[in-house]
Amino acid sequence: MARVIVDCAIYRNGQRVSAPADPSDALDEARAMGDAFVWIGLYEPTEKEFDLVSAEFALHPLAVEDALRAHQRPKLELYDGALFLVLKPVEYDDEKGTVTTAELMVFVGDAFVVTVRHGHGVTPADIRQRLEAEHEMLKHGPCAVMYAIADTVVDRYLLVATQLQTDLEELEALVFEPATVKTGGGRAAGSVAGRIYGFKREVLEFRRSVGPLTQPVLRLASGGVPFVEPSAQPFFRDVADHLTRVNDQVEGMDRLLSDILGAHLTQVGVRQNDDMRKISAWAAMAAVPTMFAGVYGMNFDHMPELHQVWGYPAALLAMAAAVFGLYRLFKRRGWL
Repeated sequence: MARVIVDCAIYRNGQRVSAPADPSDALDEARAMGDAFVWIGLYEPTEKEFDLVSAEFALHPLAVEDALRAHQRPKLELYDGALFLVLKPVEYDDEKGTVTTAELMVFVGDAFVVTVRHGHGVTPADIRQRLEAEHEMLKHGPCAVMYAIADTVVDRYLLVATQLQTDLEELEALVFEPATVKTGGGRAAGSVAGRIYGFKREVLEFRRSVGPLTQPVLRLASGGVPFVEPSAQPFFRDVADHLTRVNDQVEGMDRLLSDILGAHLTQVGVRQNDDMRKISAWAAMAAVPTMFAGVYGMNFDHMPELHQVWGYPAALLAMAAAVFGLYRLFKRRGWL
């Protein structure tokens, strides 16, 4: 258990007090105090390692199963004796342009908080350290811990959304810059389309973490949820406001990416049409001398003069004049 228990502490009146190392003894001591709670942090426990905590804290088997599998959507579930909240912290690697998600489960009961973390990113240990410096907040008990965790995760969403928005603006500038527009199809166009699709996939991954969390946070802010004090509702409403803003940003980025992709594909189509016009123009100019050569270069004794001294240069002059006339026509129409 020492491997998976990151920290185990008892908090009373906003202050951390000494606690037994054994989780069950710590819970009994916190309940005996009457105005305290125990906070246990776990990191990627196995089923066997989690059995002791789940048995001592009377956690529901379905919630325990969700906490162990770590492939859950953000949600809020109420079980007998505990509130179960699932969050998905998000990190964005600006250099690689990838969104990575972790999972953070929070069990809240009458005198306990159990956090289970899978993956990297936002850590309850960092939140614990910040809360221990804010004694007034910790006085509100387990719901204050749940609020602090939700608020930290959503604040990270805001930061990631800002980073994604910056990269999206750079991608938009790349699509519409003159050098890109003038580049023909092929590898360059495919590279840009690949970047757009890749970025859209990362935004979708981000959306899967942000969107489902809206309903649980609104439920916490609306009141009537066990283990959540009425005084905590304004704080959860603030989290809900921030989450709504993130959702609006994500939806806007998704729509803009679709528009950028559509504009890029339109540019590729225009460039292909322009290439076809150029090919057709050059083919037309090549066809004219071919036609003259076909007529004057066959079926005569003295090709291509037809026994006339001026016939050959006249044919060449006619070819040059016809090609030059076509060149001027195509150039004026923008085909060349």
